[in-house]
Amino acid sequence: MPAATELSRTYDAIIVGGGHNGLVAAAYLARAGRTVLVLERLGRTGGAAVSTRPFAGVDARLSRYSYLVSLLPRKIVRDLGLDFRVRGRTVSSYTPVERDGRPTGLLVGGGERRIREAFERLTGGKTEYQAWRRFYGMTGRVAERVFPTLTDPLPERAELRRRIDDEAAWRALFEEPIGVTIEENFTDDLVRGVVLTDALIGTFADAHDTSLRQNRCFLYHIIGGGTGAWDVPVGGMGALTDALAAAARSAGAVLATGHEVVRIETDGRSAEVAYRTADGEGAAAARHVLVGASPQELAALTGDPAPEPAEGAQLKVNMLLKRLPRLRDTAVDPREAFSGTFHIAEGYGQLATAHAQAAAGRLPAAPPSEIYCHSLTDPTILGRDLAERGYQTLTLFGLHTPARLFTADNDAVREELLKSTLAQLDAHLAEPITDCLALDADGRPCIEAKTPLDLEQDLRLPGGNIFHRDLSWPYAQDGTGRWGVETRHANVLLCGAGAVRGGGVSGVPGHNAAMALLEQRDD
Repeated sequence: MPAATELSRTYDAIIVGGGHNGLVAAAYLARAGRTVLVLERLGRTGGAAVSTRPFAGVDARLSRYSYLVSLLPRKIVRDLGLDFRVRGRTVSSYTPVERDGRPTGLLVGGGERRIREAFERLTGGKTEYQAWRRFYGMTGRVAERVFPTLTDPLPERAELRRRIDDEAAWRALFEEPIGVTIEENFTDDLVRGVVLTDALIGTFADAHDTSLRQNRCFLYHIIGGGTGAWDVPVGGMGALTDALAAAARSAGAVLATGHEVVRIETDGRSAEVAYRTADGEGAAAARHVLVGASPQELAALTGDPAPEPAEGAQLKVNMLLKRLPRLRDTAVDPREAFSGTFHIAEGYGQLATAHAQAAAGRLPAAPPSEIYCHSLTDPTILGRDLAERGYQTLTLFGLHTPARLFTADNDAVREELLKSTLAQLDAHLAEPITDCLALDADGRPCIEAKTPLDLEQDLRLPGGNIFHRDLSWPYAQDGTGRWGVETRHANVLLCGAGAVRGGGVSGVPGHNAAMALLEQRDD
């Protein structure tokens, strides 16, 4: 951490928050010759995109909060010269189900022939597979046309519509609830559920929600990289933020951890940012301030009116296993099933029931969730001894568990939800998942769970919302500004997930805030 005297100067830009977006902005601005100071509350940079060893005495470096990469443009990696790679997954997903009294499932991966055969075994015909091909052919064309716009100034709505050049796709994704499209295209409940899940990650909504927040979530989940693929970060998510921090430092940015920003004062031309550390309080001045924290935090720092409250709706669980569990569906190798996204209790009807129960103030009786195993694709996150002994990581993301359900007793509800979530997984296993858990150095099972309230406490995500607020359409609307990062203060920009086109591990808000600043003229 730099000494206090190093922070007393005036900077071209101060960045509040050293998450991956803040680091992207810092690296771009410093490479452009601007003087940059990053103030990070925690003792390390990275925000939610970090790798940690959460289990005592165990050499397993897990991506603790964010898991996969899709929305990070290669342009950012190239521009900043990052030493960072991803690996594709040969299996997209596996969804177990019981049909006619026997365990079976849908494996999407291993080539088109295997996928077609899997659909035909599950549904008893060719129709559902053909519908799948048509639907994802359509979303693939949308991805190719929308993704490249994320690092450009915001297009107008009509401009984006012209760019997509497919009225049926526009209606399906931008105008009608995604549930309408799913029901028009698919008949099998399980297939419908697999499609719908991309609309619900971190988003508490029904398939037919008229707000279309589920459509916006779905859109960002199918456009990444222009293909919609979700890849594994080699070395864990912390490899990305370590590379970004190194790029920012090498370009001359000052990264000050353990510095909690408590106030931003601005007249639109210059700003003072007050902070506190373990040793006391201080302040630094800048022409511009970029805020990687949430819009709620920005409002609190500037004294502006607070935006609409945000609410997260997910359970995050990290596990380390001695071995992968055996499946009841013996036709599928567990190494394939867990290398993609393993869907649990995510049939279309199950998702609707879970949402209705949570909306009524109850935990879902069959909590939906999805799992994947990072170490199958990238064993480098495990120590050599663990890898040789066949240990594996599992990360679970639960749906339809809004923060409001945990306010009365977070610890008790977390325990209850974890138990019922694992029970849903066990229903498809030939052995309990708890029998496969590794033990840490103190003899405790290697499993941790995080509720929305835990994420709010750990990372200051408002209401535990991983996107900071509802995702936005990737086009200009009233008040969004040219880049979607502007605020009511001319020299204060939003560079975090709450910016337009924010959310996910993308670096897009950081890039766009840097571009917006570099376009401005300092008089």
